Amino acid sequence: MTRDTLSITDNRTGQNYELPVTDGTIRAIDLRQIKVSEEDFGLMAYDPAYLNTASCRSTITYIDGDRSILRYRGYPIEQLAEHATFLEVAYLLAEGELPTREQLSRWEEDVRYHTYVHTNVIKFLTGFRYDAHPMGMLLGTVGALSTFYPDAKNISDAENRYTQRVRLMAKLPTIAAFAFRHSRGLPYEFPRNDLDYIANFVNMTFSIGGKHEPNKVLQRALEILLILHADHEQNCSTSAVRSVGSSHVDPFSAVSAGIAALYGPLHGGANEAVLKMLDQIQSKADVPKFVEQVKQGKGRLMGFGHRVYKSYDPRAKLIKRTADEVFEQTGLNPKLEIALELERIALEDDYFISRRLYPNVDFYSGLIYQAMGYPSDYFTVLFAIGRLPGWLAQWAEMLGDKEQKIARPRQVYVGEDERQFVPIDQR
Repeated sequence: MTRDTLSITDNRTGQNYELPVTDGTIRAIDLRQIKVSEEDFGLMAYDPAYLNTASCRSTITYIDGDRSILRYRGYPIEQLAEHATFLEVAYLLAEGELPTREQLSRWEEDVRYHTYVHTNVIKFLTGFRYDAHPMGMLLGTVGALSTFYPDAKNISDAENRYTQRVRLMAKLPTIAAFAFRHSRGLPYEFPRNDLDYIANFVNMTFSIGGKHEPNKVLQRALEILLILHADHEQNCSTSAVRSVGSSHVDPFSAVSAGIAALYGPLHGGANEAVLKMLDQIQSKADVPKFVEQVKQGKGRLMGFGHRVYKSYDPRAKLIKRTADEVFEQTGLNPKLEIALELERIALEDDYFISRRLYPNVDFYSGLIYQAMGYPSDYFTVLFAIGRLPGWLAQWAEMLGDKEQKIARPRQVYVGEDERQFVPIDQR
């Protein structure tokens, strides 16, 4: 009869241990009982970058990288991208269920009511240089919101947490749109609450003189991209939100930690790197030469491969279809022809197949954003708007998890042993 345990023999001492296995994991703290002496601290697991360490139990997002599966609360991402609105998905991630018509109406109305920001926030934004990076502006301003809403520190109250979630969902697109216009020297366009969530954001970014001709196809494409980015398990920025949030700081500060993590080029800047790569290739005819250079270690194939997905990123399939719809409206981006050829060659080449290098979500998203009129330094801001519902859901889940404590990883000390201080005139 099999038992859900792991038997360990410590060859240093000959001692045997039996550790319980739950949900395919052992508790790292159980390793502490494995010692060579009573004075020994106990065995620890060493896992740089948390490649094989689960930091929490979660009911929000399920990923099976080998089978190209991504689900929010059990719902396949393909179904949500096709049928749901972004605010429906945000509600689902936070509440665990899709909203009824009445619940969605209340949620939309609550968000709509809070879209405006305090006039002092506008003064704060105008203090940034004309060439300030929009992600830096977003990071600083969201962090500053904690000073505008001191009640947000009352994280133990469920109703208060809901209010802060509404505020963040409502105000982040407004701040993001203001950052977009700030870098172009344009006057800020205030929210129009007669428009839906996506249309309002697009209007705030692109309206000139109060006039903007909406394109429903492009707006829906943007909404799909935001849905695809809404959550992705314990990635770098989500882990940052959980870790900082574990100190019981307010959600504005916790989310600003997520924005800071996303600001890094290894996390949020991948789609911009894809565009730079396509510019470097220059033409479809140059793709085979570029691929050979990559295989020789003389270049990098951006937008391929993923830490989690070992087959085709399911989001990439949806984005590729969305790209076709966008380019029907905007005209063909010359880079798309290069991208399609690059994807074709890579998917037929044993070098990339054997390494499981398939297109990921970033491969086509930058092309779509560019076609919509967003500059490359703004792509990560759009990513942050999309990821916000996931950050908020993960933050709330962490607070309600009785097993969670303030984050405090251990270390393996490899420095000097004890040394005696030497006076400065003897050194």
